[in-house]
Amino acid sequence: MAEWWNSLELAQQIFYCIAIPSTLVIIIQAIMIMIGMGSGGEGVNFSDTSGLDGGVDVPDVPDAGSVDMDISDGSNPADFGTMQIFTVQGVMAFLCVFSWSGIVCMSLGLHVALACIIGLALGLLAMLGVGKLIQLTARLAQSGNIDIKKLLGEKGTVYIPIPPAGEGQGKITVSAGERYIEISAVTDEEKSVPTGTSVRVIDVRGDVLVVERDT
Repeated sequence: MAEWWNSLELAQQIFYCIAIPSTLVIIIQAIMIMIGMGSGGEGVNFSDTSGLDGGVDVPDVPDAGSVDMDISDGSNPADFGTMQIFTVQGVMAFLCVFSWSGIVCMSLGLHVALACIIGLALGLLAMLGVGKLIQLTARLAQSGNIDIKKLLGEKGTVYIPIPPAGEGQGKITVSAGERYIEISAVTDEEKSVPTGTSVRVIDVRGDVLVVERDT
């Protein structure tokens, strides 16, 4: 084993140092999902920022898991705006595909620079694919008996601050029938909307609400 390792070029050794751990992580993730400990359960949400609310005590509310949404084909620009690319799964997929692609390319005699370029391209495609898969899976999990478009005109309260001018997503709590739900929201206003602000739903973009201050 030591002789084989020493026979490799430095670039190949680096590729293997990335490939083996990332592959093991992906295998562990797959096993956890199969036994019900993955993202389908009530595990850690790595994209959750609810702990960064500046110490504001916000009451727990049900998640928007009962919101019914149309599953689009990705042609809606809003689909890409709501797609989470830099997740744990996405990064691991990128590292795994990038490194193994580099190993294969170098074993075929390609220059290390070309191997890196090909690996980067394939890794980015893998990360985008995983992001889209997570997005579609989340939408399937969110199917229920409430049409998100029926929230148009409803008033809610900001739960996680909303960045200005559509630069990012926050969350609001809004009444849906006889209960309150928590759902992602953006704003086109020039100023951010802080926690506790009363807002009104004025539009729907994919599975995200567009809100403005309720004055």
